[in-house]
Amino acid sequence: MAKFIHRATQFSLQTKVFLTFLALLLFVLGCFIVYVNIVVIRPLKQKTEQDTLVTATKVREQVDLYVEQQNQMSQRILSSKDIFVTMDKSSSAHGNYERLKQIRKLKDIMFQAIGPSMNIKDMSIYDKQGVLLTSYLGTGNLPAILNTMVENSSVGREWEGSGFILVRQSDTISFIRTINDQNGKVYGYLSIQMDQVYIQKLTEGVTAGDVYILNQQGEQMTGSETGAKSLKWAKTSTNEGLRVDEHNNYVTHATSPSTGWITYIVTPRMSVLGSIQSVQSMSILLITALMLVSFVYIFLTTRNLLLPIRKLRSQIWRINYSNMNLKVDERPKNNDLLLLNEAFQDLMERLQQSIDREKAALHEEVMARNSALQAQIAPHFIHNVLYLISIAAQEGKTKLVSDMCKHLSDSLRYIVSSPYAHVTLADELEHTRHYLSLVQQKYEEDLEWDISADALASEIRLPRLVIQPFVENCIEHAFSNTAPPWRIRITVKQYNGLWALEIKDNGEGFSPDKIREILANVQESGAGMNPLPHHPTSLGNMGILNSVNRLKLMYSNRLFFNIYNNHADEERGATIQIIGSLTKDFY
Repeated sequence: MAKFIHRATQFSLQTKVFLTFLALLLFVLGCFIVYVNIVVIRPLKQKTEQDTLVTATKVREQVDLYVEQQNQMSQRILSSKDIFVTMDKSSSAHGNYERLKQIRKLKDIMFQAIGPSMNIKDMSIYDKQGVLLTSYLGTGNLPAILNTMVENSSVGREWEGSGFILVRQSDTISFIRTINDQNGKVYGYLSIQMDQVYIQKLTEGVTAGDVYILNQQGEQMTGSETGAKSLKWAKTSTNEGLRVDEHNNYVTHATSPSTGWITYIVTPRMSVLGSIQSVQSMSILLITALMLVSFVYIFLTTRNLLLPIRKLRSQIWRINYSNMNLKVDERPKNNDLLLLNEAFQDLMERLQQSIDREKAALHEEVMARNSALQAQIAPHFIHNVLYLISIAAQEGKTKLVSDMCKHLSDSLRYIVSSPYAHVTLADELEHTRHYLSLVQQKYEEDLEWDISADALASEIRLPRLVIQPFVENCIEHAFSNTAPPWRIRITVKQYNGLWALEIKDNGEGFSPDKIREILANVQESGAGMNPLPHHPTSLGNMGILNSVNRLKLMYSNRLFFNIYNNHADEERGATIQIIGSLTKDFY
């Protein structure tokens, strides 16, 4: 259950590849967004704000230019030689004729100063007491006493003895300055009435925002009074600046060095940053479209890339014991899948070889069993055993007959029962005891045998009928040219995680060439997968080879087989040695 849950939480290879590419895509797009904001949007925004500030400066310069024109006009009047004399005589004139004569001279002076083009509402001259003397056009709405207009314009305004002041009344802005000579003697005052609407037209068309001009006292000099109420006037610390108000509008200001007027331009932020937001929106739209296209492309690419792997996995699931020759798709689309396909084909071939080896092992075991069974129940062997039993019965050896029948019965039962099941070494040794007990009735005192093994022999697993061929080889071949008594000793030892089986006799032994031949046949036959040509089928040759091969199939590279002649002076014969590991589950 835990394994199932663990597998359920795992993502598929396609999902992992898709998420990897998606994370990489998001990283690239994030870098692109940061790049656009830093390299494009931010400089463009700064340039737009700077342009807005420059626009406020241009508006201020246009207004200053217009005021400067009035200043120059007043300078032309003051530069006239007759202005001071005329003003002095006009102030001291007693009769109306004399007074009208002087006023006419003043109008002539104003006409010469204004010239043919007139961009003002009117011009008027006051005496030094601030009483109106004359006006150029005589609009009729001029204040009779100048001081009243100046004093009512703003609380706290200080009059300067030189220079000029600007005063607004309704829709008129008055440019007022003293008429004084080089010695500073004041003869009167000059007032130039400028149309506020005209000044406002100078600011139109320059910017998309609303323009407001305030003096140093916070009085609005031009612009709509309703819109100006939203401005929070304050003494500016810098000549130029830009801020964002609570209504999300850009407010730029520029202060005139000559008039002291502060030009405000109130522009909706959307109007200022409209183009920038368009670029930003287009960038977001482009990035979103690119992300969607990339999303679909990555999905299709990963699916097509991993489709051969999914096909290979499906084919692996369909493979079973009956269709090992199933062909897989041999048209992969990249080198990695080609290598994977080749590896899978190699795996299939090795798996098929393993199955063939398993089949060969089963076949080899059946052959060994049949050979051992044929040898055990061969007619001459049964006849000899039955003949010995009959002789013992005639001699009245009832117990001997009973023992021989029991050994024969147990031996036949062991041979024919469960031929493919593995048995313990203790079972093999018990079967060997039955066999030697029957054979000893033929040779009586001439044959001596001994089997020595500890209790751990019951833990060692072996194929069935692997010891008897070695013992039978001793009886049939080792004692042919050797005088009795004939001895066979079987010993099982265990040490350092290994078990060792030794079968030793006192016969004539093997010739060196025979030993080399047997060991070479064992080496060349592998585990029985390499059949030897013209190999004899007698037990003396085939029995040993088959037994070793069956042990090698079970123990793989954990088995050691050796055969050698005894070298001690008091010993003769040969020894067969088999060493294996005690580790289980090798087959």
